[in-house]
Amino acid sequence: MTSGSLAGGHQPKRLIVVGSGIAGLYSALLAAEAGAEVVLLTKGALADSNTYLAQGGISAVLDEPAPGDTVAAHIADTLNAGAGHCDEEAVRVLCTEARMDIAGLGRFGVRFDLDDDGDPSLGLEAAHSAPRILHAGGDATGARVAAALIKTVLDFQTAGRIQVIGHAQVTSLIQDGELYQDVPGRGRVMGVNFLHEGREMARYADAVLLATGGAGQLFAQTTNPSVATADGLALAWRVGAEVSDLEFFQFHPTCMVRAGDALEAEENTDPLLISEAVRGEGAILVDATGRRFMADYHPDGELAPRDVVSRSIALHLAALGDPNGHVFLDATVIEEQRGEGFLEKRFPTISERTRQAGLDWSREPVPVAPAAHYWMGGVVTDLYGRTSVPGLLAAGEVACTGVQGANRLASNSLLEGLVFGRRAVSAFLRDRDATTALSGSPAPLRMEGASAGFDFVPSAGFSRNALRRLMTAKAGVLRNGVLLAEAEAGLDSWAEAVLPLSAPVSLDPRVHEDANLLLAAQLLVRAARERRESLGAHYRSDGVAEPAAVDDFDKRYTMSRKASLVND
Repeated sequence: MTSGSLAGGHQPKRLIVVGSGIAGLYSALLAAEAGAEVVLLTKGALADSNTYLAQGGISAVLDEPAPGDTVAAHIADTLNAGAGHCDEEAVRVLCTEARMDIAGLGRFGVRFDLDDDGDPSLGLEAAHSAPRILHAGGDATGARVAAALIKTVLDFQTAGRIQVIGHAQVTSLIQDGELYQDVPGRGRVMGVNFLHEGREMARYADAVLLATGGAGQLFAQTTNPSVATADGLALAWRVGAEVSDLEFFQFHPTCMVRAGDALEAEENTDPLLISEAVRGEGAILVDATGRRFMADYHPDGELAPRDVVSRSIALHLAALGDPNGHVFLDATVIEEQRGEGFLEKRFPTISERTRQAGLDWSREPVPVAPAAHYWMGGVVTDLYGRTSVPGLLAAGEVACTGVQGANRLASNSLLEGLVFGRRAVSAFLRDRDATTALSGSPAPLRMEGASAGFDFVPSAGFSRNALRRLMTAKAGVLRNGVLLAEAEAGLDSWAEAVLPLSAPVSLDPRVHEDANLLLAAQLLVRAARERRESLGAHYRSDGVAEPAAVDDFDKRYTMSRKASLVND
């Protein structure tokens, strides 16, 4: 895309991008580079994102791949991790076009680590069949990538090519068609309302691209920053967009547990994910007795897919009678095998952060537990980021392209934001009136009200802490029908006061986040109740056996507000 894309005297299109992770930053730059007017809104600082915290890297098969690696192998690994629930065409696009966007990052100042020969240093991570993970700054990939993109965005802002509005909480999407304001989904999205410096403001555009990330703050333990409160999902739902695959929430197996950690806090503000790459280098998981236990649950041990590792830890803790406890990640074996100082060189960020927590992980194991990490589901889009609502695009974790299936393959998340963020911009530039919506999307699933027969009532009124405790206990790594029904009843009781189906009338950003979190929790629990079998990251102890390797993609639980959460 070049500035010539909009040549010929036509008025430039305007795109509003909401979110400043990799999908939002990259999309904003590409759109501005092509000559569009771009407004980039972020509810915190530009660096407040899941991208900035990402350690593992970006998966890609380059022009000169690792020996034996191929795009076909990357496709196969992604499909295998997705448990038969991936959209195969989306996976093909992701893996085939990856190298294009790695090159695109280079144009915007991103530099990846090189080996001793000056070639890209490619790492191996769980469930990948070959080394294909690009890193920057060792385990600081997300921070390095985000910093380079942010610098370029600020350069564009100085040049008048992008308008950045920070600390702007988007509260609702503006639709045209006043006649249809009581019928969600009938009007084209034409702008956003947002809170900024204590006032409600608005911006209008030809299209809005949601790149708001995920919702880790739904759970007590999470790798996500405090900004991950399901804002984009809630915004899209309220204007009638379809959402899908919300039962599939990936828990990262190894998040450091601190004394008096998240269960007592109102929100997680400083998570420490211990990268999957640490296990790729040879770290092992042991329980409190020092016993290595993963081989009891999967033949690949610590390198099994991350949903298997998370579930194995949860099952092992339950078997030991300590379901809320933790296990230990022992990386001292790496130091013994690779030499003193290897951990410091390979994982400088984790080394520094563990020291700050009072641990020397080169000499002692780190206490870890599964933590909410990545939502495979989201706002349904086609392969060009178009949602079921005209004028509304989505990319990155907030979107559901089908590429991640029932379980995301390690290091495919940043890649998804790049590939489908670029494609969303391409669609925005190409669609003449920017009103095109996806076609052929699945028919919405009618979602009825809470089932009768469960009278679970939360012990206290709504709070984020109470919500996170409820979701962790009843809709987390291990689930069953009784727990999910209890979760649903509790969430519904809070909804009478919080009213999550509508944007709150408030100038307090936390009030809006609370409503968004509660709505997202309701949608997740409904989807988890509907899918009675275990599949990928969705594990029900009372579910039917996980099916054999068959194509499950057509069996998607897709919802929209037109098939409301409440009884119509």
